[in-house]
Amino acid sequence: MNNALDSLLLLLALIAVVLIGRTVRRRIPEHHLSADSRDAVKLAMGLVATMTALLLGLLVSSAKGTYDTERGEVIQMAAKIAFLDRVLSVYGPETAEARAQFRAVVADGVRRMWPDRLGAPADLSPNAVSGDAAYAAIQQLAPRDDLQRATKAQAIALAQDIGQLRMLLLAQMVPSIPKPLLIAVVCWLVIIFLGFSLLAPPNATTTLALMAAALSVAGAVFLIMELDRPLGGLIRISSEPMTHALNQLAK
Repeated sequence: MNNALDSLLLLLALIAVVLIGRTVRRRIPEHHLSADSRDAVKLAMGLVATMTALLLGLLVSSAKGTYDTERGEVIQMAAKIAFLDRVLSVYGPETAEARAQFRAVVADGVRRMWPDRLGAPADLSPNAVSGDAAYAAIQQLAPRDDLQRATKAQAIALAQDIGQLRMLLLAQMVPSIPKPLLIAVVCWLVIIFLGFSLLAPPNATTTLALMAAALSVAGAVFLIMELDRPLGGLIRISSEPMTHALNQLAK
């Protein structure tokens, strides 16, 4: 789904509705635009506007929840990566090869999750070959005492947790905002802007005000949809936790 294109289509639709409302207003008999009629339309528009505001709030909450959840998982994964490297270093110098393979896997994962090209989606599909090799290197460690046995068990558990977090992020790439909610918001916005254009006096000031409102609403919907793509949109989760963990591995 192209969020920019969808938001642009919404903006054009709202502008078209405003222009249609201006045209229809000229054909409405004057007695249909009496004070009582205007009050009734305002009440109806107020009800629709309230429902739209509630639904927009629900969409913001859903998108923000997705963003915060995935951000927390990224931070948790970065912390486990740094801690796993420390656990391997405590095990002994025989983990040098395993640490090097693990460092290469993390560097490749960071490049995939945060590509250099602006707006490019994150690639969360794991590199099975290098990932399995790093995990096998940890599994093949031969402990000599109880400390190394406990350290190896902890390292294996951390490696499994990191892999599960990576797969969890991959599973969460599906948008959390249901399409029926977006369709309902668009329909109610069309009704609201049609009502406003019918009631507002036909002059340049009100027309520009409605155009600015349409632009603001379309921009808000765009930001909500981008917030729902924490690793693939403009409002992307920062790579700093992972890059900081990667820098720690290089020491």
